[in-house]
Amino acid sequence: MATFVALLTPSSNRVYAGDAPAVTAAELRVLGRSAFGAGVTAVHPTTIAGVGYLEVTLDGEPRPEVLGQLAAVHALFEREGELLRPMPLTRTERFDDDLLSIPKYPGKTNEQFTRVLLNVTLASTAWAGELASRKFSVLDPLAGRGTTLSWALTLGHDAAGVEIEAREVEAYSAFLRTYLRRKRVKHTIDLHPVRRNGRHVADLLEAELGADREAYRAGERQSLELFAADTLATADLFGKRRFDVIVTDAPYGVTHGSRAGGARAGGRGRAGGPAGGRDRSPGALLEAAVPVWVSVLRTGGAMGVAWNTHGLSRADLAAICTGAGLTVCDDGPYLELAHRVDAGIRRDVLVARKV
Repeated sequence: MATFVALLTPSSNRVYAGDAPAVTAAELRVLGRSAFGAGVTAVHPTTIAGVGYLEVTLDGEPRPEVLGQLAAVHALFEREGELLRPMPLTRTERFDDDLLSIPKYPGKTNEQFTRVLLNVTLASTAWAGELASRKFSVLDPLAGRGTTLSWALTLGHDAAGVEIEAREVEAYSAFLRTYLRRKRVKHTIDLHPVRRNGRHVADLLEAELGADREAYRAGERQSLELFAADTLATADLFGKRRFDVIVTDAPYGVTHGSRAGGARAGGRGRAGGPAGGRDRSPGALLEAAVPVWVSVLRTGGAMGVAWNTHGLSRADLAAICTGAGLTVCDDGPYLELAHRVDAGIRRDVLVARKV
Protein backbone atom coordinates (compact mmCIF):
# COMPACT_ATOMS: atom_id res chain seq x y z
CA MET A 1 0.00 0.00 0.00
CA ALA A 2 1.36 3.42 -0.95
CA THR A 3 -0.17 6.84 -0.29
CA PHE A 4 1.02 10.14 -1.69
CA VAL A 5 -0.29 13.61 -2.50
CA ALA A 6 0.05 15.25 -5.91
CA LEU A 7 0.40 18.96 -6.56
CA LEU A 8 -1.26 19.83 -9.88
CA THR A 9 0.20 22.16 -12.48
CA PRO A 10 -1.95 25.30 -12.89
CA SER A 11 -3.86 25.36 -16.15
CA SER A 12 -3.79 28.45 -18.36
CA ASN A 13 -7.50 27.83 -19.01
CA ARG A 14 -9.60 28.96 -16.03
CA VAL A 15 -12.57 26.71 -16.81
CA TYR A 16 -10.45 23.60 -17.35
CA ALA A 17 -8.48 24.35 -14.17
CA GLY A 18 -11.68 23.88 -12.17
CA ASP A 19 -12.21 20.40 -13.61
CA ALA A 20 -8.55 19.33 -13.70
CA PRO A 21 -8.59 17.50 -10.31
CA ALA A 22 -11.54 15.29 -11.35
CA VAL A 23 -10.08 14.65 -14.80
CA THR A 24 -6.68 13.81 -13.27
CA ALA A 25 -8.34 11.42 -10.82
CA ALA A 26 -9.98 9.58 -13.73
CA GLU A 27 -6.67 9.57 -15.63
CA LEU A 28 -4.96 8.08 -12.56
CA ARG A 29 -7.53 5.30 -12.37
CA VAL A 30 -7.16 4.42 -16.04
CA LEU A 31 -3.37 4.27 -15.79
CA GLY A 32 -3.65 2.34 -12.55
CA ARG A 33 -5.44 -0.50 -14.31
CA SER A 34 -2.47 -1.57 -16.40
CA ALA A 35 0.39 0.93 -16.47
CA PHE A 36 1.37 1.81 -12.89
CA GLY A 37 2.19 -1.68 -11.68
CA ALA A 38 -0.28 -0.90 -8.87
CA GLY A 39 -4.02 -0.25 -8.81
CA VAL A 40 -5.58 2.98 -7.52
CA THR A 41 -7.73 2.21 -4.47
CA ALA A 42 -8.61 5.82 -3.60
CA VAL A 43 -8.11 9.32 -4.95
CA HIS A 44 -9.68 12.51 -3.63
CA PRO A 45 -8.92 16.25 -3.28
CA THR A 46 -7.32 17.39 -0.04
CA THR A 47 -6.06 20.72 1.35
CA ILE A 48 -2.78 21.13 3.23
CA ALA A 49 -1.80 24.54 4.60
CA GLY A 50 -4.37 26.15 2.33
CA VAL A 51 -3.05 24.51 -0.85
CA GLY A 52 -5.08 21.99 -2.81
CA TYR A 53 -3.68 18.54 -3.67
CA LEU A 54 -4.91 15.14 -4.79
CA GLU A 55 -4.38 12.38 -2.25
CA VAL A 56 -3.83 8.99 -3.90
CA THR A 57 -3.68 5.50 -2.41
CA LEU A 58 -2.33 2.58 -4.44
CA ASP A 59 -2.43 -1.12 -3.63
CA GLY A 60 1.32 -1.43 -4.28
CA GLU A 61 4.44 0.56 -5.10
CA PRO A 62 3.97 2.65 -8.28
CA ARG A 63 6.42 2.91 -11.13
CA PRO A 64 7.82 6.48 -10.86
CA GLU A 65 8.44 6.72 -14.62
CA VAL A 66 4.71 6.16 -15.20
CA LEU A 67 3.65 8.66 -12.52
CA GLY A 68 5.75 11.17 -14.43
CA GLN A 69 3.47 10.72 -17.44
CA LEU A 70 0.45 12.27 -15.71
CA ALA A 71 -0.70 15.36 -17.56
CA ALA A 72 -1.33 17.78 -14.69
CA VAL A 73 0.92 16.46 -11.92
CA HIS A 74 3.64 18.98 -11.02
CA ALA A 75 5.14 17.32 -7.94
CA LEU A 76 4.58 14.28 -5.69
CA PHE A 77 4.96 14.04 -1.92
CA GLU A 78 4.67 11.46 0.81
CA ARG A 79 2.43 12.82 3.54
CA GLU A 80 3.60 12.72 7.16
CA GLY A 81 0.88 14.52 9.11
CA GLU A 82 0.98 18.11 7.88
CA LEU A 83 4.48 17.65 6.45
CA LEU A 84 5.26 16.63 2.88
CA ARG A 85 8.33 14.67 1.81
CA PRO A 86 9.19 15.04 -1.91
CA MET A 87 9.00 11.89 -4.04
CA PRO A 88 10.90 11.32 -7.30
CA LEU A 89 8.87 12.15 -10.39
CA THR A 90 10.60 10.79 -13.46
CA ARG A 91 9.92 12.87 -16.58
CA THR A 92 10.26 11.48 -20.08
CA GLU A 93 9.64 14.64 -22.11
CA ARG A 94 12.27 15.07 -24.82
CA PHE A 95 11.51 18.68 -25.69
CA ASP A 96 10.68 21.83 -23.73
CA ASP A 97 7.03 22.54 -22.95
CA ASP A 98 7.07 25.62 -25.17
CA LEU A 99 6.64 23.27 -28.13
CA LEU A 100 3.06 23.03 -26.81
CA SER A 101 2.56 26.43 -25.20
CA ILE A 102 3.91 28.84 -27.85
CA PRO A 103 1.22 28.30 -30.54
CA LYS A 104 -1.85 30.43 -29.82
CA TYR A 105 -4.90 30.33 -32.09
CA PRO A 106 -8.72 30.23 -31.88
CA GLY A 107 -10.11 26.78 -31.13
CA LYS A 108 -6.87 25.41 -29.68
CA THR A 109 -7.48 22.48 -27.32
CA ASN A 110 -6.03 22.85 -23.83
CA GLU A 111 -2.58 21.22 -23.85
CA GLN A 112 -3.10 19.47 -20.50
CA PHE A 113 -6.29 17.87 -21.72
CA THR A 114 -4.68 16.73 -24.97
CA ARG A 115 -2.07 14.87 -22.95
CA VAL A 116 -4.80 13.29 -20.80
CA LEU A 117 -6.52 12.10 -23.98
CA LEU A 118 -3.24 10.67 -25.27
CA ASN A 119 -2.39 9.06 -21.91
CA VAL A 120 -5.67 7.24 -21.39
CA THR A 121 -5.60 5.97 -24.97
CA LEU A 122 -2.01 4.69 -24.69
CA ALA A 123 -2.88 3.07 -21.35
CA SER A 124 -5.74 1.19 -23.02
CA THR A 125 -3.57 -0.61 -25.57
CA ALA A 126 -2.11 -4.11 -25.33
CA TRP A 127 1.24 -2.40 -24.61
CA ALA A 128 0.14 -0.30 -21.63
CA GLY A 129 2.80 -1.84 -19.41
CA GLU A 130 5.41 -0.21 -21.65
CA LEU A 131 3.82 3.25 -21.44
CA ALA A 132 7.00 5.06 -20.34
CA SER A 133 9.48 3.06 -22.40
CA ARG A 134 7.92 2.07 -25.73
CA LYS A 135 7.95 4.27 -28.82
CA PHE A 136 4.32 4.27 -29.96
CA SER A 137 3.00 5.29 -33.37
CA VAL A 138 0.33 7.98 -32.88
CA LEU A 139 -2.18 9.14 -35.50
CA ASP A 140 -4.42 12.21 -35.25
CA PRO A 141 -6.74 12.12 -38.30
CA LEU A 142 -8.19 15.56 -37.45
CA ALA A 143 -4.87 17.16 -36.62
CA GLY A 144 -5.71 20.87 -36.72
CA ARG A 145 -2.60 22.88 -35.81
CA GLY A 146 -0.79 19.85 -34.40
CA THR A 147 -1.18 19.84 -30.59
CA THR A 148 -1.52 16.04 -30.46
CA LEU A 149 1.41 15.63 -32.85
CA SER A 150 3.60 17.89 -30.71
CA TRP A 151 2.75 15.89 -27.60
CA ALA A 152 3.59 12.65 -29.37
CA LEU A 153 6.98 14.03 -30.40
CA THR A 154 7.62 15.46 -26.93
CA LEU A 155 7.01 12.05 -25.35
CA GLY A 156 9.30 10.25 -27.79
CA HIS A 157 6.72 8.73 -30.13
CA ASP A 158 6.30 8.76 -33.91
CA ALA A 159 3.53 11.14 -35.00
CA ALA A 160 1.25 11.18 -38.03
CA GLY A 161 -1.80 13.21 -38.95
CA VAL A 162 -4.31 14.31 -41.53
CA GLU A 163 -5.73 17.83 -41.69
CA ILE A 164 -8.04 19.10 -44.42
CA GLU A 165 -7.04 22.76 -44.17
CA ALA A 166 -3.75 23.29 -46.02
CA ARG A 167 -3.24 26.59 -44.19
CA GLU A 168 -3.19 24.77 -40.84
CA VAL A 169 -0.55 22.35 -42.11
CA GLU A 170 1.48 25.27 -43.49
CA ALA A 171 1.23 27.10 -40.16
CA TYR A 172 2.35 24.03 -38.21
CA SER A 173 5.19 23.48 -40.68
CA ALA A 174 6.41 27.06 -40.26
CA PHE A 175 6.22 26.88 -36.48
CA LEU A 176 7.92 23.49 -36.20
CA ARG A 177 10.67 24.45 -38.63
CA THR A 178 11.45 27.60 -36.64
CA TYR A 179 11.18 25.84 -33.28
CA LEU A 180 13.57 23.02 -34.18
CA ARG A 181 16.09 25.45 -35.64
CA ARG A 182 16.02 27.78 -32.61
CA LYS A 183 16.30 24.86 -30.20
CA ARG A 184 19.15 23.44 -32.28
CA VAL A 185 17.42 20.07 -32.56
CA LYS A 186 19.04 17.87 -35.18
CA HIS A 187 16.36 17.29 -37.82
CA THR A 188 15.20 17.23 -41.40
CA ILE A 189 11.88 18.78 -42.41
CA ASP A 190 10.10 19.29 -45.73
CA LEU A 191 6.64 20.26 -46.97
CA HIS A 192 5.98 19.00 -50.47
CA PRO A 193 3.16 17.90 -52.81
CA VAL A 194 2.20 14.23 -53.17
CA ARG A 195 1.23 13.00 -56.62
CA ARG A 196 -0.24 9.60 -57.44
CA ASN A 197 -1.13 8.43 -60.94
CA GLY A 198 -0.19 11.87 -62.20
CA ARG A 199 -2.67 13.60 -59.87
CA HIS A 200 -2.00 15.87 -56.88
CA VAL A 201 -3.65 14.15 -53.89
CA ALA A 202 -2.19 16.00 -50.90
CA ASP A 203 0.59 18.09 -49.48
CA LEU A 204 2.80 16.28 -46.98
CA LEU A 205 4.84 17.65 -44.10
CA GLU A 206 7.61 15.19 -43.28
CA ALA A 207 10.14 15.54 -40.48
CA GLU A 208 12.72 13.37 -38.77
CA LEU A 209 14.33 14.40 -35.51
CA GLY A 210 16.36 13.13 -32.59
CA ALA A 211 16.27 13.92 -28.89
CA ASP A 212 19.88 15.10 -29.28
CA ARG A 213 22.63 15.03 -31.89
CA GLU A 214 24.10 11.79 -30.58
CA ALA A 215 20.74 10.02 -30.79
CA TYR A 216 20.18 11.36 -34.29
CA ARG A 217 23.58 10.14 -35.50
CA ALA A 218 22.93 6.74 -33.92
CA GLY A 219 19.68 6.42 -35.89
CA GLU A 220 17.47 6.87 -32.80
CA ARG A 221 15.02 9.17 -34.52
CA GLN A 222 11.34 10.07 -34.45
CA SER A 223 9.23 10.66 -37.50
CA LEU A 224 6.41 13.07 -38.32
CA GLU A 225 4.05 12.83 -41.28
CA LEU A 226 1.17 15.28 -41.68
CA PHE A 227 -0.99 15.21 -44.80
CA ALA A 228 -3.04 18.20 -45.93
CA ALA A 229 -5.99 16.12 -47.14
CA ASP A 230 -9.46 14.78 -46.37
CA THR A 231 -9.56 12.55 -43.30
CA LEU A 232 -11.75 10.10 -45.25
CA ALA A 233 -8.66 9.43 -47.39
CA THR A 234 -6.59 8.34 -44.37
CA ALA A 235 -6.37 4.67 -45.39
CA ASP A 236 -5.37 5.55 -48.96
CA LEU A 237 -2.76 8.04 -47.79
CA PHE A 238 -0.98 5.68 -45.39
CA GLY A 239 -1.41 2.48 -47.38
CA LYS A 240 -0.23 -0.56 -45.42
CA ARG A 241 1.03 1.45 -42.45
CA ARG A 242 -0.69 0.71 -39.12
CA PHE A 243 -0.76 2.75 -35.91
CA ASP A 244 -0.70 1.83 -32.23
CA VAL A 245 -3.15 4.56 -31.23
CA ILE A 246 -5.52 7.00 -32.88
CA VAL A 247 -6.14 10.13 -30.81
CA THR A 248 -8.31 13.02 -31.95
CA ASP A 249 -10.49 15.90 -30.80
CA ALA A 250 -13.58 15.87 -33.01
CA PRO A 251 -15.44 18.97 -34.29
CA TYR A 252 -17.59 20.50 -31.56
CA GLY A 253 -20.46 21.59 -33.82
CA VAL A 254 -20.67 25.06 -32.28
CA THR A 255 -18.06 27.26 -33.96
CA HIS A 256 -16.46 24.18 -35.47
CA GLY A 257 -17.54 22.06 -38.35
CA SER A 258 -16.86 19.66 -41.15
CA ARG A 259 -17.73 19.91 -44.79
CA ALA A 260 -21.02 18.37 -45.72
CA GLY A 261 -21.96 15.60 -48.09
CA GLY A 262 -19.35 12.99 -47.18
CA ALA A 263 -16.98 14.14 -49.92
CA ARG A 264 -14.87 16.17 -47.52
CA ALA A 265 -14.54 16.08 -43.76
CA GLY A 266 -12.72 18.68 -41.73
CA GLY A 267 -11.09 19.08 -38.35
CA ARG A 268 -11.50 21.57 -35.53
CA GLY A 269 -11.38 25.29 -35.32
CA ARG A 270 -13.31 26.43 -38.38
CA ALA A 271 -16.68 28.12 -38.46
CA GLY A 272 -19.31 26.72 -40.75
CA GLY A 273 -22.93 26.64 -41.70
CA PRO A 274 -25.19 26.01 -44.65
CA ALA A 275 -23.89 29.02 -46.55
CA GLY A 276 -20.32 27.79 -46.28
CA GLY A 277 -21.10 24.24 -47.29
CA ARG A 278 -20.26 22.85 -43.85
CA ASP A 279 -21.98 20.13 -41.83
CA ARG A 280 -22.00 21.38 -38.25
CA SER A 281 -22.86 17.96 -36.77
CA PRO A 282 -19.87 15.84 -35.72
CA GLY A 283 -22.06 12.73 -35.91
CA ALA A 284 -22.06 12.54 -39.70
CA LEU A 285 -18.30 13.04 -39.82
CA LEU A 286 -17.56 10.37 -37.22
CA GLU A 287 -19.99 7.88 -38.74
CA ALA A 288 -18.14 8.16 -42.05
CA ALA A 289 -14.61 8.49 -40.69
CA VAL A 290 -14.36 6.01 -37.80
CA PRO A 291 -14.44 2.87 -40.02
CA VAL A 292 -11.67 4.42 -42.15
CA TRP A 293 -9.57 5.18 -39.07
CA VAL A 294 -10.10 1.71 -37.63
CA SER A 295 -8.71 0.19 -40.84
CA VAL A 296 -5.29 1.71 -40.07
CA LEU A 297 -5.33 0.83 -36.35
CA ARG A 298 -3.13 -2.08 -35.33
CA THR A 299 -4.72 -5.03 -33.49
CA GLY A 300 -4.09 -4.43 -29.80
CA GLY A 301 -4.26 -0.69 -30.34
CA ALA A 302 -6.81 1.82 -29.08
CA MET A 303 -8.66 4.89 -30.31
CA GLY A 304 -9.46 7.89 -28.10
CA VAL A 305 -11.95 10.51 -29.28
CA ALA A 306 -12.90 13.72 -27.49
CA TRP A 307 -16.16 15.31 -28.59
CA ASN A 308 -19.01 17.62 -27.57
CA THR A 309 -21.84 15.65 -25.98
CA HIS A 310 -24.32 18.43 -26.85
CA GLY A 311 -23.97 17.43 -30.49
CA LEU A 312 -23.66 13.64 -30.20
CA SER A 313 -24.60 11.33 -27.34
CA ARG A 314 -22.12 8.90 -25.83
CA ALA A 315 -24.41 6.01 -26.75
CA ASP A 316 -24.45 7.07 -30.41
CA LEU A 317 -20.66 7.44 -30.59
CA ALA A 318 -20.24 4.08 -28.85
CA ALA A 319 -22.54 2.51 -31.45
CA ILE A 320 -20.43 3.99 -34.26
CA CYS A 321 -17.26 2.53 -32.73
CA THR A 322 -18.84 -0.84 -32.04
CA GLY A 323 -20.16 -0.99 -35.58
CA ALA A 324 -16.61 -0.40 -36.84
CA GLY A 325 -15.37 -3.44 -34.90
CA LEU A 326 -14.00 -1.79 -31.76
CA THR A 327 -14.62 -2.73 -28.13
CA VAL A 328 -15.65 0.36 -26.17
CA CYS A 329 -14.16 0.98 -22.70
CA ASP A 330 -17.40 1.93 -21.01
CA ASP A 331 -16.93 1.48 -17.28
CA GLY A 332 -15.30 3.02 -14.20
CA PRO A 333 -12.85 5.87 -14.86
CA TYR A 334 -13.58 5.92 -18.58
CA LEU A 335 -16.95 7.44 -17.64
CA GLU A 336 -15.40 10.15 -15.46
CA LEU A 337 -13.49 12.25 -18.00
CA ALA A 338 -16.32 14.57 -19.08
CA HIS A 339 -15.97 18.28 -18.29
CA ARG A 340 -17.33 21.68 -19.32
CA VAL A 341 -15.46 23.76 -21.90
CA ASP A 342 -17.97 26.61 -22.24
CA ALA A 343 -21.75 27.14 -22.29
CA GLY A 344 -22.17 25.26 -25.56
CA ILE A 345 -19.53 22.55 -25.12
CA ARG A 346 -19.44 19.66 -22.68
CA ARG A 347 -16.44 17.60 -23.70
CA ASP A 348 -16.22 13.86 -23.05
CA VAL A 349 -13.76 11.14 -24.01
CA LEU A 350 -14.54 7.74 -25.48
CA VAL A 351 -11.79 5.11 -25.67
CA ALA A 352 -12.20 1.90 -27.66
CA ARG A 353 -9.85 -1.02 -28.31
CA LYS A 354 -9.17 -3.11 -31.40
CA VAL A 355 -8.92 -6.68 -30.12
